[in-house]
Amino acid sequence: MSDQKVHKPKAVSGFPEWLPEYRAVELEWMDKIRKVFESYGFCNIETPAVEEIDALLAKGGETEKEIYTLTRLHAEEGDKEARLALHFDLTVPMARYVAQHFGDLTFPFKRYQMQKSWRGERPQKGRYREFYQCDIDVVNIDELPLHFDAELPAVLFEAYQALGIPPVELRISNRKILMGYIAGLGISDPGIVTRTLDKLDKIGAEAVLKMLAEQGIAADIAQKALSFVNIKTFDSGFAEQVQSLGVSSDLMTQGISELKFVIDNLGHLPKGAVVADLGIIRGLDYYTGTVLEARFAEDKTAAKPMPPMAIGGGGRYDDLAGSFIHQKLPGVGLSIGLTRLFGLLMDRGQIPAGRKAPTDVLVVLPEEARRAEAAQVAQTLRAKGLNVELFHSDSKIKRQLAYAEKKGIPYVWFPSFKDGQPHEVKNMLNGEQAAAEAATWQPAKA
Repeated sequence: MSDQKVHKPKAVSGFPEWLPEYRAVELEWMDKIRKVFESYGFCNIETPAVEEIDALLAKGGETEKEIYTLTRLHAEEGDKEARLALHFDLTVPMARYVAQHFGDLTFPFKRYQMQKSWRGERPQKGRYREFYQCDIDVVNIDELPLHFDAELPAVLFEAYQALGIPPVELRISNRKILMGYIAGLGISDPGIVTRTLDKLDKIGAEAVLKMLAEQGIAADIAQKALSFVNIKTFDSGFAEQVQSLGVSSDLMTQGISELKFVIDNLGHLPKGAVVADLGIIRGLDYYTGTVLEARFAEDKTAAKPMPPMAIGGGGRYDDLAGSFIHQKLPGVGLSIGLTRLFGLLMDRGQIPAGRKAPTDVLVVLPEEARRAEAAQVAQTLRAKGLNVELFHSDSKIKRQLAYAEKKGIPYVWFPSFKDGQPHEVKNMLNGEQAAAEAATWQPAKA
């Protein structure tokens, strides 16, 4: 035995990892999402895992305290403070990318990214420290037509449908309505109110009112703010409810008009798929207009209801890229929280296991002396587009078959065990076995 210290293997909290049969499903999901995004003309980019800390701090809002910075384990004399950090989302890196490559891009620039992000949150169900996001954004020069604010939610909804998951609803608002309403209430620092109201789903109405009181907001004003964020309609009826609160401002009127446009232009989606929800605020500082959260639709008949947690979201930002370039580059973007969505359904046992290996055919190794012949068969089958493994040793056939069965490999190929003997292939699903030639054989269609 070696005297080397053995570290007990354990996963790091908040950094999920799946077994192969579930990672296979996650990859299938990413392929389906990618196909939907590309069907609308979005092109793929990839940015580094790290960005300049100053760029992330400029737009992180309350996320600032969750940013992971990068430093060397053994700092040397003269090393400066950390200047790089892991990105907490994909929108800030995308804005930097657009500004950096401004002269080489075609606008409106429609991009998607499917990468990991990192946040130093307290790990719990649905919240991870490392997670995949699947983003789509449209950025344009000077002005971005409002119809993109309606197109992107439709794309997002189609992507969710492609995954075959429980029904999803899109909850949409417009920050201009909220900011105009708060200004109409005479509140000088809207950030105090928006950050508190954004916690409504987590802490409840009573706790929100208490926090607002602690921050100097009068009780009647706090109650009016709470009444505002409780407005929810399945059509443009939200506008009348807002106006009935007796507060008005030009900014609020503009926001109402924009939200009505978006809701009306999503009328082709299934009934109940879109909700005008003025309680959707979004905590990041860069959102300026349309804001959206995707959640599982409420099913009152379910024995185990879905958690009221966002599984996607985003919105309109008018000056995010302006942090990097003296050019007005408004955009709108939405994101699927892939790891959160996948993890929630995993916890509920609603992710069916995929194949433990991508292998289509296992080629048996009759004996070491026939390895070259078996390898040639494997290569011929691969040239036909099949995924093929050659068994690693000339073990007993029973052991080789057991290996194929354990990995869920659907076909086992038997090369010649003696000169002149025909090849055979076995269907592991139904047990049928027949003679076959590698150059002409095709697996049965599913």
